Order: sequence, then structure tokens, then C-alpha cells
Amino acid sequence: MDLDAVTKQSALHAKPDGLTLQYGTAGFRTKAEHLDHVMFRMGLLAVLRSKQTKSTIGVMVTASHNPEEDNGVKLVDPLGEMLAPSWEEHATCLANAEEQDLPRVLVDIGEKAAVNLHQDAFVVIGRDTRPSSEKLSQSVIDGVTVLGGQFHDYGLLTTPQLHYMVYCRNTSGQYGKATTEGYYQKLSAAFVELTKQASCSGDGQRTLKVDCANGIGALKLREMKHYFSQGLSVQLFNDGTKGKLNHLCGADFVKSHQKPPQGIEMKSNERCCSFDGDADRIIYYYHDADGQFHLVDGDKIAALISSFLKEPLLEIGDSLSLGVVQTAYANGSSTRYLEEVMKVPVYCTKTGVKHLHHKAQEFDIGVYFEANGHGTVLFSKAAEMKIKQLAKELEEDKKRKAAKMLENMIDLFNQVADRQVISTTDAERQAVKPPGLQEAINELVKKYRLSRAFVRPSGTEDIVRVYAEADSQENADSLAYEVSLAVFQLAGGIGERPQPGF
Repeated sequence: MDLDAVTKQSALHAKPDGLTLQYGTAGFRTKAEHLDHVMFRMGLLAVLRSKQTKSTIGVMVTASHNPEEDNGVKLVDPLGEMLAPSWEEHATCLANAEEQDLPRVLVDIGEKAAVNLHQDAFVVIGRDTRPSSEKLSQSVIDGVTVLGGQFHDYGLLTTPQLHYMVYCRNTSGQYGKATTEGYYQKLSAAFVELTKQASCSGDGQRTLKVDCANGIGALKLREMKHYFSQGLSVQLFNDGTKGKLNHLCGADFVKSHQKPPQGIEMKSNERCCSFDGDADRIIYYYHDADGQFHLVDGDKIAALISSFLKEPLLEIGDSLSLGVVQTAYANGSSTRYLEEVMKVPVYCTKTGVKHLHHKAQEFDIGVYFEANGHGTVLFSKAAEMKIKQLAKELEEDKKRKAAKMLENMIDLFNQVADRQVISTTDAERQAVKPPGLQEAINELVKKYRLSRAFVRPSGTEDIVRVYAEADSQENADSLAYEVSLAVFQLAGGIGERPQPGF
């Protein structure tokens, strides 16, 4: 490790004085102008991680659902999973090291992680469409090359595509070809095969309107459209030709505001969905014949998938274990439906895909979706061997039953001066700081039937998220307002005070 070369190159990516960042639920995120040194150092870290695991490591430059002026970075581990927790600590330490301490911190990480510095290293890099992403990707490359690592810059990719590339490269192509074409072929073939099992009303042509959040999803879905042959007609909206990334559109906007994004006109019973800025979230929605908006968020997607999988498992009498993993912010009605109607075990973890993913791996078939649209299904080796047995058509009434869930919930946020003033426990369902906040929430919850409320600091922004549900939308709104006001008063809220009606 040429520490003199690292020092010289680091001076070109100098850390701003006084800036401290934390590797959060999805890596580092902040204003793009503050990230140059972080990107360079994550290039360094990716090389060390690659040497230690003797595998390809991924680096994704994106800030997902954050505003366009933000950016971020996260590392992807060998099997396409999130970075190991112990290496998250290394990432935070390295990002916050002062310039003069950087060589020592690098050496410390190498020694603590038992990195063989003579091992070859290979890093793959992807980025979203933010104006700052290309330059920040180059900073990552500078970090990789100064430590002698090899790299492949894929350029513009969705976050799931980069995870796929890492997994393909580390399985010697057994999972698929590590190219965008390989990605399109693998997913579209699976989709086409799956839809052969399902009936389709109308003229047989499935149509889907897709809100691409003015992000990378538009570019990649446009490339992928023709792989679906004639089985699906995809119409793209908020495709980046006008409008800002994630502004009044995207999965986070639709989920938070419970209404369609700007740029889509919905007719009754038209299928619509929204990505976020890096296309790793998806939620569905539609208007019924009366013009009522219906959201199929991650909770409902998880319940639908579970129902599709549970029925065939029962029919074939299989002993494969099936479990659903949620966070504290899952709608309570979805949890009750899964446990009481579907008889599927449900487990709760802290917020963040990395926590859900780890728990889901304990089952033969693990289903996890956050309400915001992050999620997937995991299959064990035993499940993979028997998965073809699950390809049985479900009756339409079973599909409808799985979709009947309460929607009386609301998810808001409060802006605060320092989100770290709030800390939580019990899978983020109980606030332990600041003093008095949880007690205030408990008293407010007592006022409403079938109610719950939680607060948690965001992992990506200086805001505190407020979640509430109750026996009616009116009561859920009222509870959310009162909890939001308590947060504002007890946790150092800034800006305008919360107002009734939001």
C-alpha cells in the first residue's frame, strides 16, 4: 500500500473542516458538494474489502429518493447484499478521518480486518442520473486506482442492476451475464414465464403506466421494454425530459402524499406504479370506478406475494418454511392479516433493507418489503429445487382476499436541527431519547381506537419520521398531527410548526 501516493491523491479530494458523516441505512448521503472526499475514500475502502473477500465489490453513486442536489454512495458486498456491519464502521471511520490521519486509519482497517494487501482487487461502479454523479464516480475511481485496484465503470445503472452485476461476477456467470443485456434477458424471461400462469381480463394486453421519478429508471426501462415482447405495454411518465429528479413524483412522494404523482393522468382501474430516483423502490396504485385512490405499497405487495406462495405450499404438502419480515412502520392491518388469516410468521426488525434481508435469510422462503417499496423474496437452496412446484395458477377470489387491507395510516416527517437527538429501541418502536417523548406518544395513542404511533430519525436526512395509524383516516391524520407536534416541541423542531390537515 503506497501511503505516500494515497496522501498526495487525497489532497486533491480534501475533507471539509468540521464535516462529520455517518454510514446510515443506505450508505452516506448529503449535499453533493460535500461528498468528493467521501467518494475517494470509499474507493479506497472498496479495494480493501475486495482484497479481504477475494471478490468483486460494488460502489453505487446515488441518493435514491433524496432531492436532486443531494448525492450519496454505498458499497455492495460479494453476493449483491448490503455492506457488512463491521465494514460500515470502517466506512464511517475512514470518511471522517482528518487528512493527516488518513494513512494511519487505512493501515488500522487493514490490520483489524486481516486484509492481504498482496491480493488482487476488483471494483465495479454504477451511478444514477444526478448532475453530480459522473464527477463523484470519478472520485471513486481515483480511490480505487491509487491502491492498485482494477475496476469496471458501468456508468448509468439502477441500483438493482449494480447489485446484479456484483452477484454475477462473483458466481462466475452462474447467476447470469454481468451486462445490462444479461439483466434484461434474465428478468424479462422470468416475467414472461410467470405471466403465462395468470389470467388477463380485457383484450389480453397488459398495460402499465410507470412514473420513473425523472431518474435512471426511465433510461433503463426504455431499454428493457422490447424484451417483454407483446405481453406488456409500458408507458413511461416523468422520464427525465422535463422536471427535477424526485420532485412531486416518485415512490416516496406517492407513498407520503397518498395521491398520484405529477405528470400522470389516471383513468379508472388503470394500473400505475412509481419508482424512486435509483429504481430500487416500487409501489402500485389505481383509481377505482368512484375515483377513490388506492395504494398497493410494500406491505400489500408482501401480503400478495405471501398468499401466492402459501397456497401452492399447502396444496403440495411441502414443509418449506415461509416467513415475512417487516419493520415497525408496517401497517398493523397487514401484520394482522398475515398472522391471523394467512397464518404466516411475521418478524419485525429495525428499519433498513439490510436488517430485513438478514432476517429473511433464516427461512426457506423469506419475503420482505418495507412499506416504501424496498423489498424482494429470498429462496434457500432447498426452495430453489422445488420452486417449479409453486407455479400453479391462483383463483381470482384468492387474489382479491389478499388485497383487502385497511388503509387508515399516514407517514409524515418533521424537520429537526439534529436527527440524532432522537434514539429508539425495540426495532425502532420506542423512543428512548429525548426524555418525555415516548410518554407523550403513549398518552396520545390512548385517545384513539386501534391506534399505533412511532417516530424515528431518518437515516438519510435531518428529519424525524412520524408514523401513525388508527381506526379511520380522520383519526390517523389527527394522531399523526398530535405526535408530530410533540416531536417538534420535544426534539428541537425547526421551520414552521406542524399544522392540522398537513
